[in-house]
Amino acid sequence: MRPAGHPHDDPAGDVVRWAAFSCMLVPVVLVVYGTSFGGAAVATAGLLAVTAACRILLRHSEKTRRAAARVSVEEPLPPAHRGRHSRVGAGMRRGCRGSGPVSPQD
Repeated sequence: MRPAGHPHDDPAGDVVRWAAFSCMLVPVVLVVYGTSFGGAAVATAGLLAVTAACRILLRHSEKTRRAAARVSVEEPLPPAHRGRHSRVGAGMRRGCRGSGPVSPQD
């Protein structure tokens, strides 16, 4: 049982729990509003299949994210690529086209 007032540690689990709740609620609503039991059963089966597929994808995504976070903590980042227009070197300033050293008048 989680302490009250603390953020959830498993957001994917919360999504799956709400989806399971919906899978149980939707057929009841369908039957109340006149859909046949067979139609409600088909709708329930479809919702359960979609929920199961989403649960699998969420768990896979979580594992991938955790593995990537673990790798990024273990390995240092490569030097940042400055891009074509962001080169900074001796005697070069932004907007300066000369190749020589920068004079105080520039």
